[in-house]
Amino acid sequence: MEKCKQLAIFLANKPGTLANVCTSLAENGINIQGIMVSDAVDHAVVRLVVSNPQKAIHMLGDAGLLVVDSDIISIHLNNKPGELANLGFKLSEAGVNIEYLYGGLNSKSVEGVLYIKVNDINKAAQALGEIHY
Repeated sequence: MEKCKQLAIFLANKPGTLANVCTSLAENGINIQGIMVSDAVDHAVVRLVVSNPQKAIHMLGDAGLLVVDSDIISIHLNNKPGELANLGFKLSEAGVNIEYLYGGLNSKSVEGVLYIKVNDINKAAQALGEIHY
């Protein structure tokens, strides 16, 4: 388990806006490590885990975008049935609520990564310290 920074940006929900953000990040040497997009009628919330969050915050802010950062955790899970259930039970037993998560893997991978927003990172760290991946 590792603590990391997530950026949330609010974009107009129209063609090309996400592509423009991704292009700007790439042109500034910032790699996208995780991404989730939630849409609404007129806007989208894009959650990103990037290789250089501070640089991305300044770059996106300078472009006039609203950027909100928060601490989340990332954890690598083995690609086998029951791994997410095990994680959920460990957090539940510690009284930690999963607010949302995203991640993935391809079918041939032996492990994947999840980015998880929890209500208490310290409790999550204690609960997950027993899991060895």
